[in-house]
Amino acid sequence: MQRQLFTATLNLKLCLSEPAQCFHLEFSVPEMSGFNFEAGQFVSFVADDPIGKSQTRAYSIASAPRRNEFDICVNRVEGGFFSNFLCDLEEGDSIQFHGPHGLFLLRRPLTDAIFIATGTGIAPMRGFTQALFPDKGLRAGEDLTGGREIWLVYGTRYTTELYYHHYFEKLSAEHHNFHYISTLSRPEEDWQGARGYVQEFVAIIAEAHAKRNHAAAEATVSEAAGFNIHAYICGLNEMVSANRDKLKELGWQRKQIVFERYD
Repeated sequence: MQRQLFTATLNLKLCLSEPAQCFHLEFSVPEMSGFNFEAGQFVSFVADDPIGKSQTRAYSIASAPRRNEFDICVNRVEGGFFSNFLCDLEEGDSIQFHGPHGLFLLRRPLTDAIFIATGTGIAPMRGFTQALFPDKGLRAGEDLTGGREIWLVYGTRYTTELYYHHYFEKLSAEHHNFHYISTLSRPEEDWQGARGYVQEFVAIIAEAHAKRNHAAAEATVSEAAGFNIHAYICGLNEMVSANRDKLKELGWQRKQIVFERYD
């Protein structure tokens, strides 16, 4: 069955990183009064390539719901049609899409959570944090976590690939229960933050969390992890698998680990 197509108009284009050629794009859907989706979902853009063949590509939404708008985060891929097509859009241009789609959603009831991302896998994590700590609309400034502890572990190679870095730093400063760890695998000499791969820091958080719950509830590590925390992972397959394997080694159940791969 053919999916219904809608038209999105580009309202704002920001370059997040010149070296990485990563762009933040904000779209509106003029034909809708409200575009309803859940944080973590994706849209599929549709456009004709240079030889006239229709191409479709899915992109995670990098925002929480607001009116008839949504954001995405995209970087150029050498030789890639769709990434370059989107990066070359100018404000006022339009593109067709269908959606929202996807089941990469916050599980309910909300538990403590570790958000784990690399590269543009940060997009749905921005959506999650905007949903939990809104900065716009009627609930701006509120904490909708119910006191849950939220960690974001974001890994890249270089500082130029830390997208939305200042937003997450600000969020961490404003909310005592939001903890932001940015780690680089190829850091510059003057980098003052964490160094290494995301799974190393995820293991530290998971083990510390299990010990706290063990002490508080006199439960086993696996019982504490099983009922009180989830992990949400988005990125390339190698990183996703490394984190899933590490958490399973620590006794986590499969249902606790929610993931979306980009390859």
